[in-house]
Order: sequence, then C-alpha cells, then structure tokens
Amino acid sequence: MLQRIALFLLMAALALPLCAAEPADAGTAAPASVTMVDINRADADALASGLVGVGPSKAEAIVADRQANGPFQSVDDLARVQGIGVKTVELNRERITLTP
Repeated sequence: MLQRIALFLLMAALALPLCAAEPADAGTAAPASVTMVDINRADADALASGLVGVGPSKAEAIVADRQANGPFQSVDDLARVQGIGVKTVELNRERITLTP
C-alpha cells in the first residue's frame, strides 16, 4: 500500500509541470508551414495548389489576366481577376509574393 501511495505521488509530481505550463499565445505562435506563391511568375498548377480557394479555373484566369494586363503591382490587384474577390485575396495575403 505504501508503495502505491509513493508511486502515485511520484507520478503526480512528474505531471505537475505539464499542468502548470502556460499555454502558447496563438497570436504570437509561428504559422504552420505556408507555401509562398509568386503570382507574377507561378503557372496555373502552382497557383491552384498554393492558394486557398483557387482551383484550376481561377488559376487559369489569374494567368490569363497577367498575360493580358501585365504583372500585378500589389497583392490587392489580384481582386481584378474575375472570380477572385477581396475575401480570397485576404485569405491568401501571407502566401502571396510579387516580383516585377
């Protein structure tokens, strides 16, 4: 009986630091691995696989717009593509890079 009590106390002592640890602040935690997409150079496959809410048809529209109107000057310019709205731009803002 005494051994069981000692074992219980030992286990409780070992678990205490785990219970007392402060939770990580979600606002300062590093984001999960995010694939960066250069919207001025990526092909349709890379756009579709790297951007949230962008499938093959929207990716093709991005490429067509870029070919017709030249490179995007800002991330917000992506909203000029038919089928891409402000919400999609905001969902992807941290994934998008631009090269001239």
